[in-house]
Amino acid sequence: MSPDRMVRWAKPVVFAGALLPLAFMIWAGLHGNLTADPLKEVTHETGDWTIRFIVITLAITPVRRLTGWNWLIRFRRMMGLFAFFYGSCHFLIYVIADRFAGLDFPDGIVAWSTGRALLASIWDDIYKRPYITVGFLGFVSMIPLALTSTAGWIRRIGGRNWQRLHRLIYVTAVAGVVHYWWLVKADIRDPAIYAVLVTLLLGYRATFFVKRARLQRQPAQARARA
Repeated sequence: MSPDRMVRWAKPVVFAGALLPLAFMIWAGLHGNLTADPLKEVTHETGDWTIRFIVITLAITPVRRLTGWNWLIRFRRMMGLFAFFYGSCHFLIYVIADRFAGLDFPDGIVAWSTGRALLASIWDDIYKRPYITVGFLGFVSMIPLALTSTAGWIRRIGGRNWQRLHRLIYVTAVAGVVHYWWLVKADIRDPAIYAVLVTLLLGYRATFFVKRARLQRQPAQARARA
């Protein structure tokens, strides 16, 4: 089977597999199989899957370069969009279950005053709690990546500018790890694992960029020999 045909068959399977964590959370919620604090569990699960998909997205390019499996690049956008999807779920649960649920509604739920109070509550939390601040930074940094993920945007802004913009994923990854680390405070085993993975992946990229910069500074003949 050709790589193109394999990718066409694999994409729906990978897409369905990436939705399984959400399906399991919904199923567990409907059948009462969540913990005593279901909102906390779902918030943590969506956060965990956000950073998992970020790590997978970061890993695709190094794995492709090391193995020669160029077809893997066809899944990078999907993995990045699923990272944004679970990150959006994580953020919305926080907004609704944490900030919105704690509001008073003097003018009703659907009112301008409620919207202003919600925004003020979110901003106050972002300002006061460092792990919320860095988590919000990580989420915001994913928005331009998701919006410009199509081939049309690559043509509009140019491939080089698109690549520069999409280096924001490094900010997303670091912010996600720091957010998780500061959140758990005591048991840091899980965030430590993600920290090691992100460090290795970013370290690989840094080494690649340094090597490429050195090659570009060499005369053309020296580059040909390299």
